[in-house]
Amino acid sequence: MERKYVLKRPAGERRYRVAYDRELNDEQKDVVLAGGGPILVIAGAGSGKTRTLVYRVARLIESGADPSRIMLLTFTNKAAREMLSRVESLLSVDTRRLLGGTFHGVGNRLLRRFGSRLDLSPNFTILDSEDSREVLEASTSDRKISVLDRRFPKGDVLLDLYSHTINTGRPFAEVLAERAPHFAELETEIAAVFARYRERKRLANACDYDDLLIHWKRLLEETETGPALRALADHILVDEYQDTNRLQGEIVDAMASGSRNVTVVGDDAQSIYSFRGASFENIRSFPQRYPDAATYRLTLNYRSTPEILALANASIAFNVDQFPKELRASRDSGAMPAVVAVPDIPDQARFVAQRLLEWRDEGETLSDLAVLYRAHYQALELQIELTRRGIPYEIRSGTRFFEQRHVKDVLAFLRIVVNPKDEISWKRALKVFPRVGERSAAAVWEAIGNRPDPLASFRERDGYKGIELPRGSDRALAPFLRLLSRLESPSLRATPGEAIRAVVDDVYRDFARAKFPNGDARLDDLEQFAQFAGAFDSLPTFLEEVGLYNELSGEDVVP
Repeated sequence: MERKYVLKRPAGERRYRVAYDRELNDEQKDVVLAGGGPILVIAGAGSGKTRTLVYRVARLIESGADPSRIMLLTFTNKAAREMLSRVESLLSVDTRRLLGGTFHGVGNRLLRRFGSRLDLSPNFTILDSEDSREVLEASTSDRKISVLDRRFPKGDVLLDLYSHTINTGRPFAEVLAERAPHFAELETEIAAVFARYRERKRLANACDYDDLLIHWKRLLEETETGPALRALADHILVDEYQDTNRLQGEIVDAMASGSRNVTVVGDDAQSIYSFRGASFENIRSFPQRYPDAATYRLTLNYRSTPEILALANASIAFNVDQFPKELRASRDSGAMPAVVAVPDIPDQARFVAQRLLEWRDEGETLSDLAVLYRAHYQALELQIELTRRGIPYEIRSGTRFFEQRHVKDVLAFLRIVVNPKDEISWKRALKVFPRVGERSAAAVWEAIGNRPDPLASFRERDGYKGIELPRGSDRALAPFLRLLSRLESPSLRATPGEAIRAVVDDVYRDFARAKFPNGDARLDDLEQFAQFAGAFDSLPTFLEEVGLYNELSGEDVVP
């Protein structure tokens, strides 16, 4: 009988295809080669945390871990695809077997498999943000809540309140008091809308984005399904852990409660998304929740010069309740950062524009230069100054200041006073009021638009008498008439800043808070706008100046 001989490696000997010693620095290699159990990686900015995670996944697979039992959680689909692609290129393995992706993406896959335990059919529909908004507004109608006679939160605002409550695990009353205290008296009605919203989703076999997480957690808490879910992953790795919210943190802890092989990577010094529900407590309390956790630090920065890192280290040193670390530079020395004190916001904008032109004269390309600011309203003076000097620019954080809906809305009231024949401004301003939509606004303009002075005609007809309007619209136009009369006063025509504040105080504050999830941030924009307008001595002069910067494109007007 023929005998086959197989050369076996000595016990304990393992050859790896990836040259970890050559391709990782010492800090990264310590993380990649670490054993099992809970691991906390404090990864400073620019320290190669993505590379470290990729190589740790590769090392786990090379060490014998089943790829289908590795769960890699990220915050964007792009990051997930990039990591899995890099693992695939390192090992030539099919990474589709990994449970890799965003929290919501992995939750979706698990619910397709286990959701029937929650009476959720595998073919359930995922509602995007627009779908969720529409279902919330339909739920409001179902509850027969009168949203026309008083301000009631629009769909976007309701969705923000609902999502924040789900993701933070806090009582709704507490979230409402913090994020929308102006709606506190409507707590009962809003809660009823949320209950109906959940019922509508159940009847439609649908999940919103938050359901993908809350149902995942519910499955983990079930006696029958929980063990099966936890058994799916021998190793769990989480990227950007400082940005996880309470719900995501609880899911990670529950999934890891079996194997306890969980590696979380993040930086407490980069935790800036608490306004979106991120919980700094997740990373801060990790060593308390996992007393046997090994903690590693990635401090070698590949992105910045020593001078910039010295400034960053000095600033971070003042943080309280932190994981101490000192970032080190791999790059050579560069220019010293400069701290420039200026007396006011206009001078700040002038200095930035001046410095950009100086860099251009020194040979820099304008498209290689960037200006960062903390809040969007702080860009107002800067955008104006760049335009004045003919410096081309591109806004990467949203819509240009003068193209934003709330800015254009408020300008519409002022333009009516200066140019009563401005049809676009009439229709835009009218739709700020309850019960006034596209049809009502068109009816008003049809009645007064062809008259010599539409504003005088509107005032003489008491705003709406004789105009055929939808039921209840006439009552909504009374405040509009009062505001226009106020704006026509000589004192406000001579003080554009106060005219803007009058529009905000009389009508727009309530509208912004009911219409937009970030209503208070938009009101901050308008206060900055009022301060800018304070430099002008008449409405016509102010509007002429604004017209030089304001383009027709921008956010659409939604009735």
